[in-house]
Amino acid sequence: MSPYDPSAFPPFAVTVDLVVLTVRRHALCALVVKRGEPPFQGRWALPGGFVRGDEDLAAAAARELSEETGLCAHDPGHPGAVNGAHLEQLATYGDPGRDPRMRVVSVAHLVLAPDLPAPRAGGDANSARWAPVDELLAPAADAPAALAFDHARILADGVERARSKIEYSSLATAFCPTEFTVGELRRVYEAVWGVALDPRNFHRKVTGTPGFLVPAGGTTTRQGGRPAQLFRAGGATLLNPPMLRPEV
Repeated sequence: MSPYDPSAFPPFAVTVDLVVLTVRRHALCALVVKRGEPPFQGRWALPGGFVRGDEDLAAAAARELSEETGLCAHDPGHPGAVNGAHLEQLATYGDPGRDPRMRVVSVAHLVLAPDLPAPRAGGDANSARWAPVDELLAPAADAPAALAFDHARILADGVERARSKIEYSSLATAFCPTEFTVGELRRVYEAVWGVALDPRNFHRKVTGTPGFLVPAGGTTTRQGGRPAQLFRAGGATLLNPPMLRPEV
């Protein structure tokens, strides 16, 4: 075996990029920040940054989310994270040309959260905003340039992960407040999948799936009309039967 020679390897770094999704005004939206520094200065990008030498990946993801946006994430398997949103690792991206500065491998994370307020920019970001994912992934001809780096690909992968996971898991409730109605949960599915669902069939499926929802013991009129029953997320993590996505 040849001896290890550090000079034989080019500069190398690891970053975390965050696909932060929420439902705002009945649309699935992603968090984007406007880059304040080169490369791609002035372009919109996913929040993220370099991993420090003394932190693991989940801690770096939670730190970048807080620094660049003022939001916080909660990873049930990582006690160091703070409460506020669901955080999970998405995928790793390592194309040699994805960052013009040096060889950079990014470990992307998916963050799901209920309707969140306008974010604040921080770190190397000039501004931050929520944008509908449809606009980011298929921008109009007169829209600003596409997302920086390979972030359009990362965002598309994160959106598809969310769409597929709410079929077979209870993760759709991560987009809801602690107590919610079946109608509010249905609108989450409609926003994430981009389809309209039959209210009666949806109600029957979600209330008939063991462990998916549990009554919260109250009602609300925040949707207008008659009082609607409030529910909480149940203890089930996997749905049986699954909530299959309608074919479009």
